[in-house]
Amino acid sequence: MSEFKVSSRYAKALLDLSIEQGVLDRVRDEVAEFIAIIKSHKELQSVLKNPIIKQDKKINILTALFGEKFNPVLIGFFKIMVNKGRGEILYATAQEFIQQYNAYKGIVIAKVSSAAPLSAENATQLKQLIASSIGKEVIIESSVNADLIGGFVVTVGDRQIDASLAGRLNKLDRAFHA
Repeated sequence: MSEFKVSSRYAKALLDLSIEQGVLDRVRDEVAEFIAIIKSHKELQSVLKNPIIKQDKKINILTALFGEKFNPVLIGFFKIMVNKGRGEILYATAQEFIQQYNAYKGIVIAKVSSAAPLSAENATQLKQLIASSIGKEVIIESSVNADLIGGFVVTVGDRQIDASLAGRLNKLDRAFHA
């Protein structure tokens, strides 16, 4: 079975358990924190993926790092995954959990790439415009791409809106060479 299928099933189990226990939002916040820690500490991800390191050692590391801080539901989930030999997909499962949480809550991610950093006001206006357009809650993930020259590109799911100067110049160039 592919890593995606396995991590997706474990993420669904964590989502269902969190809902059942009434701790969904707290677990979501803790999973997001876990993802941030794994991203910034590649050694931890290496330890979890290493088949030579024993499962009880991995559990001890996770418990020492997160045991006091995270909800028992999440700590128990980590222990189950590691005991089942799935420590190597904890990170992928955490990312999939966030995706499933967003789908459950009706939240969409709008990736905005702009030539210059978005001001807070522009980000808020764009968020409101997208939310009213699609009828769902929106989270803006912004990045800067100087190649756009000016404007921005918004991607929501499989839809993309190119309001960049570079995009307009490319369209104009294609029109002249058609």
